[in-house]
Amino acid sequence: MDLSLSKPSEIVKLLCDRLRKERLLQQMTQAEVAARAGIGVNTVSNLESGRNVGFDNVVRVAMVLGRVKELEELFKPKVDTLDDILRYEESAKRQRVKKKTHNA
Repeated sequence: MDLSLSKPSEIVKLLCDRLRKERLLQQMTQAEVAARAGIGVNTVSNLESGRNVGFDNVVRVAMVLGRVKELEELFKPKVDTLDDILRYEESAKRQRVKKKTHNA
């Protein structure tokens, strides 16, 4: 499914629906997921409803549901050529992005 033309809210809804379906497929209650993830039941409920929760909680739930592999692909650098690899390694050394100067 191509999400490139979707609104952020549509993507959130889709992912929340998938999360709920995955939990149900594994025959787990929200309470069971919450206990195993070390978070509150309300947090799991909020996550499945698309309400704002911390990203660390998303990671915890993904770990409980055995979906960490999918997280590995998130923000993975695109390195198709040797130049891409070198550019990525060089950018990893930088601490800050330099401000652009506007000289007239």
